Amino acid sequence: MPEPDHAQPSQTYDLTNCDREPIHILGKVQDYGCLIAVSSDWMITHSSTNCGNLLGHDADKLIGRRFIEVFPEETVHHLRTRMQILSYQLGAARIFAFPLFGDARRFDVSISQSGNHLVFEFEPRTEPPGSPDDRATVQALIARVQRHDTIGKMAKEAARGLKMLAGFDRVMVYRFNEDESGTVIAEQVEPDMEPFLGLRYPASDIPKQARALYTKSLLRIIPDVDAPVHQVIPEKDPLGAPLDLSLTVTRAVSPIHLEYLRNMGVHASMSVSILRQGKLWGLFACHHRTPRYINYETRSAVELYAQLFNYELAQIAMSMELTEFDDARALHDQMMSQLSGGKTINDVFSLFSDQINAVVPFDGAAIYSDGEFSAFGTSVTQEEFIGLARFLNTTPSGQVYATDRLAERYPPAEDFANRVSGLLALPISRAPRDYLVLFRNEIAKSVNWAGNPEKPVDMGLNGIRLTPRKSFEAWQQIVRGQSAPWRSSELRAADALRVTLLEVVLKLADERNALRKQAQDQQELLIAELNHRVRNILNLIRGLVAQGKEDATSIEAYREVLDARIYALARAHDQLTQTSWSWVPLRTLIATEVKAYLSSKANALTMTGDEIELSPTAFTTLALVLHELVTNSAKYGALIDSSGSVSVHTTMEEDGVAKIAWREQGGPPVQIPQRRGFGTTIIERSIPYELGGSADLRFRMTGLEADFVLPAPHVRRAEADVAEQLEDPNEGTASVGLSGHCLVVEDNMVIAIDGADMLSDLGANYVSTASRAADALDIIANNEIAFALLDVNLGNETSLPVAQKCAELGIPALLATGYGRSADLVATFPEMPILKKPFTMTTLQAALAELDPE
Repeated sequence: MPEPDHAQPSQTYDLTNCDREPIHILGKVQDYGCLIAVSSDWMITHSSTNCGNLLGHDADKLIGRRFIEVFPEETVHHLRTRMQILSYQLGAARIFAFPLFGDARRFDVSISQSGNHLVFEFEPRTEPPGSPDDRATVQALIARVQRHDTIGKMAKEAARGLKMLAGFDRVMVYRFNEDESGTVIAEQVEPDMEPFLGLRYPASDIPKQARALYTKSLLRIIPDVDAPVHQVIPEKDPLGAPLDLSLTVTRAVSPIHLEYLRNMGVHASMSVSILRQGKLWGLFACHHRTPRYINYETRSAVELYAQLFNYELAQIAMSMELTEFDDARALHDQMMSQLSGGKTINDVFSLFSDQINAVVPFDGAAIYSDGEFSAFGTSVTQEEFIGLARFLNTTPSGQVYATDRLAERYPPAEDFANRVSGLLALPISRAPRDYLVLFRNEIAKSVNWAGNPEKPVDMGLNGIRLTPRKSFEAWQQIVRGQSAPWRSSELRAADALRVTLLEVVLKLADERNALRKQAQDQQELLIAELNHRVRNILNLIRGLVAQGKEDATSIEAYREVLDARIYALARAHDQLTQTSWSWVPLRTLIATEVKAYLSSKANALTMTGDEIELSPTAFTTLALVLHELVTNSAKYGALIDSSGSVSVHTTMEEDGVAKIAWREQGGPPVQIPQRRGFGTTIIERSIPYELGGSADLRFRMTGLEADFVLPAPHVRRAEADVAEQLEDPNEGTASVGLSGHCLVVEDNMVIAIDGADMLSDLGANYVSTASRAADALDIIANNEIAFALLDVNLGNETSLPVAQKCAELGIPALLATGYGRSADLVATFPEMPILKKPFTMTTLQAALAELDPE
């Protein structure tokens, strides 16, 4: 057991660390040395009562005399010279085997500063000075310590070396724990003595006052626990202050501690401080079964040995800290480098939980971030965490918080103590709100105490006071409600992790803000693009309406031409939306146009050459151009009857430009038109104007020829084989007709009237129209409806109730929509054929044929 130097003399301390009667200890020195204190003018002010035996002068006769009156002038000169060293060092100046009186008698001298006093301590030498290789011996012993790379192995080797150097029966390395208790982590002991290795001593064995003294005075020795001690006189100076003996080497210790040692069977002891960064890390504790004195010179060698061990301890501790720092930095770099947009802090923890566990071991974890709770491993429920978070909000902000006895700090934790006994909380937001909490399970462990730790005090002669234990047999305690402690290195790593997670949170927040800004920008761009396209389409339709009059010979002909051109645009846009406004094969566009207009003459058009794809802009432009080419050929050119044919050849040039050659042959002789109609204008000018390409239109007697050049940005080679047969668009489509009472449900009045006219032309006896679902249901309830044409979207509502009623009553119905069957809105309707808007008589007939194939 280390020497608990309970208090410095001449002051009053409460050695029990609690509200009990304090112990008064007056200034005294041990029997192996005497003490003299002098003032700044070298007048002797204090003396120990044993000076008469050691120096030949009684203590009371020394007080008031000048130093030079007691010691030879040469001695005073030498001591004054040594005093100069005190201004350059901490602790005491030392002189070994000094002829104090100029004769054969030798003394070891210690000189220290105590306030305005200089304190001289003299120890008589009874043996010759130490051998000159003491320092080499210390260095050799430390070299053996340096061979080891763990604290445990270093401590064991250090205890072995100190036993050889000082010669005590038992040498222990005693390390302080996080709770200020201490554990014997290494020991060298004589074979016939009881080992203390692994025993733990309560914090009260070495009070705080004693711990403070251990950081000032690194070595304390008690040569004989039964030797007398000697008073320092006077007890106080003229100002009423006692002499501070903190740095003296001969000062006596508490009689309670002497009793403590006697109870252990120890007659001599020595304690040497082990410091780490200026704080008390532990002690070398030495015990001997008989009185043992070692001179000041040897004790100085022991101090040097301890200081070198401190240095080696600092080196390995620093190496461990650097390794931990590197691990934490590597974890930081790995987490930051692998983060990608869209992740949350919960995703990050899931990805890196194993790496975090390697740095800070845990059994479970919980994360609360942005209102989202997640738990991993052995953890708490969300309800339990809410209360725990309120408790954590009371802890110091911006710092990690750790405890290995959660229920003692947070009583409601008793309810889940079987799962969680310790926690380490890392705040991951600036406000006390979001946390990553690491949990540890209860570790029910046996602790071997040096006696019962619950009884550090007993009833003494003067009532309740500190009374040393009389039994030091190992007393075993089962620790409950406690997890493995959080080590200092783990707390440092946790704080580094906290900073990393804050960076993660900020980075994720920045990414979310960037994505939100990008989405907002895209939305604004899409709105602007939609507005632009709608304006372009409206302007295009306005041009079709205005220019188409020139080609029309009657109102009916004008309507048919305008209807065909608008529908060509609708088909092109429908194909683009089906491909998410991406690139579309040219063959698909031609097939759609032929399917809509050539009917039985579809096989008269053939395609050869390279397969190419068109950009959305080119696709819309080519839709009108091909529509005019096909309709003109069907009205006036090679496709007017079955004798003619049309070939379309595409060529992909090396520079990325595409060429399209349109050739008609076998039809009636072609005459050059007397004027350019709007259709011809579309063919000749659309590609140059819209795409920056070229168009060459030639009216040959044998048939129309046209060559088009599409620039590289608007055309590319098809990535896959898109070749397909140009099917007969009306194959399987029979002539259909209607009869009876029909219903059109449409919120747009013009479209409703147009739809009603088409149904009437197909044979309907009467057509009712409705713009709301309720009105349509009333019409169905009061009439026998033969057929219904339902617009899906009716502004603020849908026609779903009407469709369900038609399905329930077995009324044939078509769904008119611009969405397509795959749309989520349409998917909620009953299974009915889809009629895509804008629809014409031809597409309506095709949809009716699908509804009633017979």
